[in-house]
Amino acid sequence: MYSLPCSAFSSSPTTPLRNKLSHFLIRRNRRHQSQQIHRRNSQIKAMRAVIQRVSSSSVTVDGRIVSEIGPGLLVLIGIHESDTDSDADYICRKVLNMRLFPNETTGKGWDQNVMQMNYGVLLVSQFTLYGFLKGNKPDFHVAMPPEKAKPFYASLVEKFQKSYNLDAVRDGVFGAMMQVNIVNDGPVTMQLDSSQSSK
Repeated sequence: MYSLPCSAFSSSPTTPLRNKLSHFLIRRNRRHQSQQIHRRNSQIKAMRAVIQRVSSSSVTVDGRIVSEIGPGLLVLIGIHESDTDSDADYICRKVLNMRLFPNETTGKGWDQNVMQMNYGVLLVSQFTLYGFLKGNKPDFHVAMPPEKAKPFYASLVEKFQKSYNLDAVRDGVFGAMMQVNIVNDGPVTMQLDSSQSSK
């Protein structure tokens, strides 16, 4: 019996059609993923803080320690492009009043805030808190641009100092390549967005 070689089927007229369909589906999926990322980014309008209870923490720039605290809170701050003073007020008030420490007198847990304990607060600007992946590459376009974020962040640090204690509140160096060292106590880590406020 005569049989056709396998190569005879490789030029089947359905193959180009199948290839075109595959490319179309790939493009459609990529477009859909891009639209999802865009919608998600447009919905996020908040200042973001990641708060860690620490036994100690420090910031080093160019091999030199520029800020350090003992027990207290390390607060990483991400500033959204749409943030206003009301966002900063909310983050400042909430961070300083979060009851993340035990009461050493009564032994009750989650009872005291950082001010009641007279502990330190170390603020570190971190625009990467507003990073989103496009494929495998991070995108930070919803973070506030550096020229606007720098004075805005400085005003946030000042809010913390005025609301608590000038000497108790430290910060890193805005825009610098920093090494942040922490000893997380617990560990205890909380995330806070200003969109949770009633603004």
